[in-house]
Amino acid sequence: MPDNPADLVNVRYMVDDVETAIGFYTGHLGFTLRMSAAPAFADVVRGNLRLLLSGPASSAGRPMPDGTRPVPGGWNRIHLIVGDIAAEVDRLRAAGLTFRNDIVSGPGGQQILLEDPSGNVVELFQPAGA
Repeated sequence: MPDNPADLVNVRYMVDDVETAIGFYTGHLGFTLRMSAAPAFADVVRGNLRLLLSGPASSAGRPMPDGTRPVPGGWNRIHLIVGDIAAEVDRLRAAGLTFRNDIVSGPGGQQILLEDPSGNVVELFQPAGA
């Protein structure tokens, strides 16, 4: 983990349950817990990626002026490179995790969309020729 916070890439995900999200990212995807203020907030890291997990009680979960509440889900996603996508999918399915689609092949490689417990998307990607 980089010592300088400026060396980290920060991404925020709204989650329904911070403790469940910590378990998902650290238990299945190789992240390390950096700090927890559950149930409101936690951050986990993998390499230079810092994932900010914000629950409904966090400041990021406060309603907008029009009353709209930030919620999990959508199609923006973090993109994790894997060496063997078929083996990763098998491992994660065996753990009972949910995917939005099947493996898709394109000119750059193969990808699949994994959902975290709140419905946020994590793209697993195997580059062509890997």
